[in-house]
Amino acid sequence: MIKKCLFPAAGYGTRFLPATKAMPKEMLPVVNKPLIQYGVEEALEAGLSEISIVTGRGKRALEDHFDISYELEHQIKGTDKEKYLVGIRRLIDNCSFSYTRQVEMKGLGHAILSGRPLIGDEPFAVVLADDLCVNLEGDGVLTQMVKLYNQFRCSIVAIQEVPKDEVSKYGVIAGEMIRDDIYRVNSMVEKPKPEDAPSNLAIIGRYILTPDIFKLIEETEPGKGGEIQITDALMKQAQDGCVLAYKFKGQRFDCGGAEGYIDATNFCFENFYKTGKAY
Repeated sequence: MIKKCLFPAAGYGTRFLPATKAMPKEMLPVVNKPLIQYGVEEALEAGLSEISIVTGRGKRALEDHFDISYELEHQIKGTDKEKYLVGIRRLIDNCSFSYTRQVEMKGLGHAILSGRPLIGDEPFAVVLADDLCVNLEGDGVLTQMVKLYNQFRCSIVAIQEVPKDEVSKYGVIAGEMIRDDIYRVNSMVEKPKPEDAPSNLAIIGRYILTPDIFKLIEETEPGKGGEIQITDALMKQAQDGCVLAYKFKGQRFDCGGAEGYIDATNFCFENFYKTGKAY
């Protein structure tokens, strides 16, 4: 059973400057709830209650958010404002939170490797909080992926089709179709040029990884942009065994940029806030 979920949260959020100059991008509010809270809620829904967060300098707000604020709670006790803390208190009561720092920004692969002391020798999920994923018609994306892991017992990446001229923003896979929503990966390229991309199936910020990935990351040389890419380590894993790519059910919003963030805010306002489900 998978119990742990890792949140790489040490990045600078440069696509959202100047808002992220002094505030973690993971704390950007979508309506009245920060991005990382949506991610932790998705993890808990999937049964992942051991939350591990890789932070960096200037990210103290993440730790404070998942903690009790005695002064605030005393001030609003007995008022109608207490309802706004129901969701975050549920996470605090039902999850454990552990933190470590990524001292240098060396790519997503290095960020995941930095979380190794928190994960140990167990399979685990990875959530990139600035990818907000929702599914109004059934299980959340991580719940879908955990069910797949219980069946296949291998690493799984979430994918979606993107326009061909946008593949250079993503890791891109190609592989053998097992069923209409699952591929066995045989090729994986980080941010290829459109003419070099093996497909338009892009990896988004949801992964389930087996613990041998840590050794593979350690052996991975810096790749695209001089960073240690998780796609390079996953490609080694795919060659040695099995990595699956899953076309998830639901919607994904890229909240690392203004357009996706605004789309997510409008969506969550209509579907959660106005219906009273946003807390």
